[in-house]
Amino acid sequence: MPVYMNRRDIPILEITLSFDSNSSEPLYLQLYSFFKKEIVEGRLIPETKLPSKRKLSTHLQISQTTVESAYQQLIAEGYVKSEPRKGLFVTQLEMGFFNEKERTSPHDKLQKNPIVNPIKVDFGHGNIARNEFPFPTWRKLTVQSLYEDESHLLLSGHRQGDLPLRVEIAKYLYQSRGVQCEPDQILIGAGTQYMVTFLTMLIGRDRVYSMENPGFHRTREAFKDQGVKLLGIELDQEGIKMEDLVASKASVTYVTPSHQFPMGMVMPISRRMELLKWAHETESYIIEDDYDGEFRYTGKPIPSLQGLDKHGRVIYLGTFSKSLIPSLRISFMVLPPTLLSRYQDRFSIYKQTVSRLHQQTLYLFMKEGHWSRHLQKMRNTYRKKQTVLLALITERLGEHVTVIGVDSGLHILLKVHNHMTESELISHAEKMGVRVYPTSVYYDGDPHPNIPMVLLGYGGVSEREMQTGIHLLQTAWELF
Repeated sequence: MPVYMNRRDIPILEITLSFDSNSSEPLYLQLYSFFKKEIVEGRLIPETKLPSKRKLSTHLQISQTTVESAYQQLIAEGYVKSEPRKGLFVTQLEMGFFNEKERTSPHDKLQKNPIVNPIKVDFGHGNIARNEFPFPTWRKLTVQSLYEDESHLLLSGHRQGDLPLRVEIAKYLYQSRGVQCEPDQILIGAGTQYMVTFLTMLIGRDRVYSMENPGFHRTREAFKDQGVKLLGIELDQEGIKMEDLVASKASVTYVTPSHQFPMGMVMPISRRMELLKWAHETESYIIEDDYDGEFRYTGKPIPSLQGLDKHGRVIYLGTFSKSLIPSLRISFMVLPPTLLSRYQDRFSIYKQTVSRLHQQTLYLFMKEGHWSRHLQKMRNTYRKKQTVLLALITERLGEHVTVIGVDSGLHILLKVHNHMTESELISHAEKMGVRVYPTSVYYDGDPHPNIPMVLLGYGGVSEREMQTGIHLLQTAWELF
């Protein structure tokens, strides 16, 4: 690659990075290593502007989250600097400081000394306990949905989703989460990101949107891809900070009150009432994402925001991805009357995005009582998994780590007190055959903590794998 002569821009076509799909090194680390090498070896000169996340992700055919993680690591280590509303620029380095050995990138070292350990344990937060899934029951109900007298399911169904399933969802939401709605207020769709995209059209792109910072990165990107103005609102120990939300002048905010993602706190009733008061007084909307509200392990369940809302300002989002299976791709939202009327007037042309066969199977699963039994079983399973994981962390990692977010959900965060960076924690773990996940991707900007955190999901990890994984992390992170 030639030296970049333009001090303010990199020709996007000259970035010819080839990712190593066989490497256990994450893509964002490979991208980070590429840019670091280009900077250290002088091919990217000071003040050169890096491509935007969107352009680079499109060019390299990777996610914007991967690009963002690589850029955040470059910023953290001082190779690039962020200038508000302008972009990222290469910083001035004392190049004489680097000798030839130091100029060798981590990616080059991995190529010379490839990681031989396969991934033994994957603490991915999107995984579930697949061995607990009721395969025989689901298979029977699926076959039942394909009988000839159900041939109407081969045709397009209601745009909001089939009514029998919406009836069952409405009953379940009232009984378990205190959500008060009629089946006609429910819209079924293929995933939360689709729902968020649809909501921006329904509410309007001219409004100022906000969300928790840190917050779920896929939702953040969905908002940004719709071109709305999106503000990150910092958290305190009770969730989104109300003074910052009020000062932002946003009129829509996205929150995860039952289990803040990724920090894990549960929003208390006092903060919920403050949030509802703000929405009522400013005629704003709250998007309540209850993505894993079924799994709470400490204290009694707290009512949903929607169930406390007396003025029609809350849009409730839910999903079956955590509680049943991710690949089902069945999510839903409950619209307040004003937005329901707008949907019926302006957006009823949009067809349903979820298979009617899956809808019918889920309807039968809920109607015949399998859903409630399965959910109770999974609560017990995940509560036990978390107990085992926390005991192993206490035994093996002890005072070297701080555990965050244990009241509910299917993941925890670990602050690791060993002076490693986030990328070092992840890469050292992968060298030992354990996959943990970054938290920096969930921040919009640079305010993440000085002490790095990694995310460990435990839904899809067996107790034996937990024992192996925590033992290997103790070795990888040198926590003795």
